[in-house]
Amino acid sequence: MKKILMIATGGTIASAKGKEGLTPSVAASTLLDYVSEVKSYCSIETFQILNIDSTNMKPEYWVKIAEYIIKNYYNYDGFVITHGTDTMAYTSAALSYMLQNLNKPVVITGAQKPISEKDTDGVKNLIDAIRFSCEDVGGVFVVFDGKVILGTRATKLRTRSYNAFESINYPYIAFIKDGDVVYNKGDVIKKSEKPNFNTSISSKVFLLKLIPGIEPDILDFIKDRYEGLIIESYGSGGIPFEDDKNLLPKIKELVDKGIAVVVTTQVILEGSDLSLYEVGQKALKTPVIPAFDMTREAAVVKLMWALGQSKELNKVKEIFLTPVKDDFIY
Repeated sequence: MKKILMIATGGTIASAKGKEGLTPSVAASTLLDYVSEVKSYCSIETFQILNIDSTNMKPEYWVKIAEYIIKNYYNYDGFVITHGTDTMAYTSAALSYMLQNLNKPVVITGAQKPISEKDTDGVKNLIDAIRFSCEDVGGVFVVFDGKVILGTRATKLRTRSYNAFESINYPYIAFIKDGDVVYNKGDVIKKSEKPNFNTSISSKVFLLKLIPGIEPDILDFIKDRYEGLIIESYGSGGIPFEDDKNLLPKIKELVDKGIAVVVTTQVILEGSDLSLYEVGQKALKTPVIPAFDMTREAAVVKLMWALGQSKELNKVKEIFLTPVKDDFIY
């Protein structure tokens, strides 16, 4: 019988109505009471590491979660993390970079409705997550609405529907129905023999979404306060370069100061290719770092993690452009 550790962080799944709306208040042990049938195929223990709305998630908490898993890594066969849906994709990406080459599953799940409500999706999601945590696979995964998504490829696309998460630019790993796991893509989750743990991270990363007419001077504010910048550009990727809206000189100032600049796209599917258009090729000469088909969440967190390893731009670029668990494909 597999031994599983469930780590609770709060979120909608653990929420109840308060004076100012839903607020996390249900303990980890109580969550487990709703899915007592899982005890027939695994031994499961709980730990309440946080009890927050995931809107309040921050990098320091990612480190706290990761370090608790590292501390207990050899005591359990798998891990389940209950989490709010709003920043779940950021946390799954963060753990994917901090906990690499795993030989056991770390599974993140949550719910769109509190587990105490009659029409909750929390019971099914938690049962599915615990079921998948008993699989002989390694890696970080999001399990939601019967789907298993690679930790670096999850994005929340819907605010209310039960099928809140999608796997972006990558196949689903597996599907879970009535307790059966049917694999769709298994080669990426082969077990590794030597886990690699590294929780160093820099939170000084800014995400800038371009809009038509954006003023270049906004980059002066970023230059004095951040170590890294993610620019969400348009379409296949590119930076405005005409007239008084030319962002390229300001971006070069950032790079010259040692600030890492990554360019991704606002378009969710199919990724970016800065080599395709003039607006992209001019940006590459600045030089910026392309994010290819990474999710927004993975790009942000990976830059944070890369800056936690080094402040030297060439090294940061090397780390960022080294694939981790298929987080991007050229």
